[in-house]
Amino acid sequence: MEKALITVIMPCYNSANTIRCAIDSVYAQTVPVQLLVIDDGSRDDLAGALAPYMNRPDFRLLKNEKNLGVAKSRMRGVRHAATPYVAFLDADDWWAPEKLQVQYEKMEETQAVISSTARELFDAAGKTTGRIIDLPEIIDAKAILKTNYLNCSAVMVKRDVMLEFPMEHDDSHEDYISWIRIIRRYGWALGINEPYLKYRLSAGGKSRNKLKSAKMNFMVYRYCGFSLLKSIGFFISYAFHGVKKYYL
Repeated sequence: MEKALITVIMPCYNSANTIRCAIDSVYAQTVPVQLLVIDDGSRDDLAGALAPYMNRPDFRLLKNEKNLGVAKSRMRGVRHAATPYVAFLDADDWWAPEKLQVQYEKMEETQAVISSTARELFDAAGKTTGRIIDLPEIIDAKAILKTNYLNCSAVMVKRDVMLEFPMEHDDSHEDYISWIRIIRRYGWALGINEPYLKYRLSAGGKSRNKLKSAKMNFMVYRYCGFSLLKSIGFFISYAFHGVKKYYL
């Protein structure tokens, strides 16, 4: 097997119905990968869903002894990765086959430490909504504070940078906190405006409860150390861009 360049980190909790679609999209990638699935205490038939992959040399299953939440589960995967890059994919999303190769080549070319792609929105049944969420080519510190352009399932990042700014605070948008900190430290993120991520709008996702998501987003700014006044200003921008992103 060709040596992997990228470790794909896939946390899951009761995802037996969707995870095979996600995994198959990982193994359809045109670059060699290693896949780490982190089971965060699933109570469904995850074992049955994963059975076809268990003997693959490029597959590894990690089981949390207790429910850790998505932030700690992802970071457990990052610590176990042995490649220069890691990419995140939730167990209900999936990728176009060229996604990781495009990101890898563009990150090597530009020396970006983190990148994200655009995404196409699908309903819970996996049917496209016809909606694509675009993003700019350069996402700097000013832009990332206005709205979270980087969907976690679209992100590829250097492993050492992810360890430098680990995901934390599951009571908030844990990935957004890390993206802000990384971009403030390294200056920018690379945006690839092609919808290589196929993003499922699941009813139980954090962002589907808009009031709860709004409160969590406000906490992002507070966790990042911004004053109350600045946090309110960033939140107003977030709310405007959120309406524009999903409804206009």
